[in-house]
This record gives sequence, C-alpha cells and structure tokens, in this order.
Amino acid sequence: MTGVFRQEEFGDVSAEHGKLMQAAREIDLAQYRILHEPFYADVSGEVELFTVAAERRLPVMLKGPTGCGKTRFVQYMAYKLGRPLITVACHEDLTASDLVGRYLLKGQDTVWMDGPLTLGVKHGAIVYLDEVVEARKDTTVIIHPLSDDRRVLPIEKKGQIVEAADEFMLVISYNPGYQSVLKDLKQSTKQRFMAIEFEYPSADIESRVIQREAGIEPAVAGNLVKLGHKVRNLRNHGLEEGVSTRLLIYAGTLIKQGISPERACEVAIARPITDDTDMQRTIQELVKAIF
Repeated sequence: MTGVFRQEEFGDVSAEHGKLMQAAREIDLAQYRILHEPFYADVSGEVELFTVAAERRLPVMLKGPTGCGKTRFVQYMAYKLGRPLITVACHEDLTASDLVGRYLLKGQDTVWMDGPLTLGVKHGAIVYLDEVVEARKDTTVIIHPLSDDRRVLPIEKKGQIVEAADEFMLVISYNPGYQSVLKDLKQSTKQRFMAIEFEYPSADIESRVIQREAGIEPAVAGNLVKLGHKVRNLRNHGLEEGVSTRLLIYAGTLIKQGISPERACEVAIARPITDDTDMQRTIQELVKAIF
C-alpha cells in the first residue's frame, strides 16, 4: 500500500544507513583526533579539575600569559579523554558564520557546510576557542546557549537548534594581561565558565619541560630557567610581558643544534619579546652573566 512503510521491511536499510552515518562521523572527526600523547606536567591539579568538568559537562575558561602551556594542556586533556579536539584561533575578523557554518555553491547546487563549532557540537568534540577575547563581541555571544544548562546551538540560517552531544565540551582561553576597554570578555560571557588559572611553572617543572621538548642537558635547561625568571622580573620595568616557556624551548632547541647560547637567546628570546634596543641589551647582559 503506497505511503505505508513497515519497520521489518526497511530494517536492513535503516541499519545500513546508520553504518554509513557512523562512518561519515568518523571521517569528519579523524583529522581532529590526537594520536600521540603530548607531554604535559601537571602544575597545580588542573588535570583533575578539567577531568571533572568534562564529566559534568561544564564549560572551561583557561586564563594565563602567552606561552605558559594552555594550548598544550588542552591537547593533553583531549588525548587523555579520548575526544577529538577542534581548535579555532580567534581574531577580530572572525564572524559567527566562521564558527557555525554557511551555505556554499557546489556546482549547480547550494550546500550547507558546518563550521567548526557546529561540527564539535554534533559529534561530541572539545571545541577550543583560543584567545577568544580577540573575537568580536557579536560573535562570542553565539556560545552563550552552549555554555549554560541549555547546551544548544541555534543556527539561524537554517532555522535549526542543535542540541550538543553528551561529550561536547566548550573551552576558551585568553590572556588577562592583554585586557583593555576595547578587548575584554563581557561579564555575561565570563560568568558562564569555570576558570583555571595558569602561570609559568615552577623552576623544576619548567626545567623538565625544556629538557624534554628541546632535548638538552639538565644544566643547560637550568640556565634557561634562570634566565627566564630574571627576564620575567623585568615585567613592568620596560617589558610588557615576561618570556614564555615556549621561547625558552626555542632557545634550547637552537643550542641543541650547535648555536651559541648568546646567539640562541638573542634570536629566540630578546628580539621576539621587545623592540626596545636598550631592553634587548639588558637581556643579553643577563645571558652573558648566566651562560
């Protein structure tokens, strides 16, 4: 009888369709899975906090200076939790469509292409909005329904509301040191997240990180850590921000490859963090005193 379908007649078709949908999902997410464990040293119990947040489906805000390990931490947690990680580097031209999706022309047809946020919402990924304060305020408001008990994403262009998968997790990061009147998170956004504060690691942990990442001897790593602490003490004394652990690793990598410590620290530390020639000379004097 036309228009009437019985379950038993189409059971095999439904099962096959389900397999195809599952395969499509795996293809979509395969590129976002972290296959090898990133090195990360827990500093102040942040691994446990993030794990609990993931289990209870709480959104997380990571606060800390540049290069202190926020992105590496998210990568480590995505691996540990076995979830795909979709990272979006936010910038002032980022639009809501860049996150949610848009219609595109494909041949003679118009097709909808999910954005990274929609993909993560549908398939249960961790979506990491890096330096979210750089995005326009009218863009960041789209994450509000995802960061409270609704956990939904309205897609206005399609007239749809997408419910987040159970394993979906929203993570944002920003550097409080870069706040200004024009670039700051609104309280209505901040108060939707639990916050994990990051600082530069203690000397022993930072030394282990540099040794591991740059492949250098403990003595050299220790000297780089000493230099890092002294340079960070120059903050607010002509230096906007201290040297990051990332730059110390870069310097260690150059030293490992045979570059002299003085030259390595000049190109990996002094020049990247300041354009002031007097400050660069001050940093180079510190390098000479330590190495």
